[in-house]
Amino acid sequence: MSDYYNAFDMSPVPTPGPDAVPPELFRGIYGMPAFATIPTSDLSASVDFWVRGLGFFELFSIPGRLVHLRRWAFQDVLLVSEGRIAEQVPAMTFSFACVLSQVDPVVDACRALRPHSVDGPRDTPWNTRDVEVTTPENVRIVFTAAKPFDPASQEARNLEAIGITPPDAGRRSRRQ
Repeated sequence: MSDYYNAFDMSPVPTPGPDAVPPELFRGIYGMPAFATIPTSDLSASVDFWVRGLGFFELFSIPGRLVHLRRWAFQDVLLVSEGRIAEQVPAMTFSFACVLSQVDPVVDACRALRPHSVDGPRDTPWNTRDVEVTTPENVRIVFTAAKPFDPASQEARNLEAIGITPPDAGRRSRRQ
């Protein structure tokens, strides 16, 4: 048995690359392994931002109380109507995977809806391009896209320094 397996086989996230295509929006019903519940004082404005800015769709709703939003499989958000929301943006973020070709459109759409809602995009030391969006509910959302892996890059060295190697590299080192 191997300690390494291709986790992309069980994930809706495509293998990183310049031509990576995002999966279709997933409209099926499943037991959600994880989801975010976000209070909002203006359910319709929140839904509008999440749909038009962040690319989610409305899976179902309980009018005036809750809207279940989704993008890809396992990217679920429940917007729930509350009397008030946090006035300050929390330190915590919630991240959603995307592909590189989606980063700029998310930035443009969110800036068109709320001009000061976007920070980035920026490249990270762990080989992603991230954009942080502050939603109307004062929630910090990060859209993160894996960049193509270059074994000779600084990002690859950063990952290797903390014990993360590509699956092929791990198999090669054990065989030698």
